[in-house]
Amino acid sequence: MNLIRSELLKIRSTNTWWVFALITLPLWAVTLFFNYVSSQFLADPEIREGLSPEQVAQLEVAADPLNISANLYTNGSFLGVMIVMLLGIVVVTSEFFHQTATTTFLTTPRRTTVVLGKLVAATILGALFWLATTALNLLVTPMILASFDLSSQLDQGAVWQAIGLNGLSYLLWAVFGVGFGVLIRSQLGATVTGILLYLAGYVGAATFLSTLANRFGDWINNLQLLVPALASQLMTTGTDLPGQPPRWSGAVVMVGYAVLAGVVGTLIMRKRDIS
Repeated sequence: MNLIRSELLKIRSTNTWWVFALITLPLWAVTLFFNYVSSQFLADPEIREGLSPEQVAQLEVAADPLNISANLYTNGSFLGVMIVMLLGIVVVTSEFFHQTATTTFLTTPRRTTVVLGKLVAATILGALFWLATTALNLLVTPMILASFDLSSQLDQGAVWQAIGLNGLSYLLWAVFGVGFGVLIRSQLGATVTGILLYLAGYVGAATFLSTLANRFGDWINNLQLLVPALASQLMTTGTDLPGQPPRWSGAVVMVGYAVLAGVVGTLIMRKRDIS
């Protein structure tokens, strides 16, 4: 417990946490605007004109009040989990950036304990960011749904499942960040690489798999589970979407990736020379 407090103190004693917090708020607002516009688009029956029966079926599922609500109640998760991943990276790389790693490991010789402390501290930070964005979503989303003549949908279990799975994704991406920070010690290098891999991986994989699915069939969409950013987004849908893997499969894959990142990060930290 003392080690976890120490790790959290290291974050609080720098400008890192509030810089990320200030970045998160405008990103949340921007994504809320786009989610509001997309929800309006889905609610418009005229957009179904001229589409194939398969496309109409997909739009009708996406326009289901449960899916619209789940998307709004988990607003900000796409960029929010990336911010949490970067915080996880900083939890590790700040030790090398500020040259405190040697002192840390001399104070706590068991490196596994140190890594576990960083993992717990990172997940606590991830939970705090999730709680903050979820509180905002719970405040704003009922008003948006009311403008669409929809109820708050908070009496639906699927909505709360999406909110809960969104929280799980925040925790898992925090673990990813710690593992990534162990692999690349440079704070700048790890941060830039993490952002590029997350954003480019999401856009590139989504475009590539969509192209293949149009040519070879919807079964190709199951491959999105191999891409953490896509698997994470799959977790927050209100219902299972046509041609897409079920939500639970995204959660299972993400947990597997997080466990792998945590184990590999711990093993590397135990073997690597710190000085």
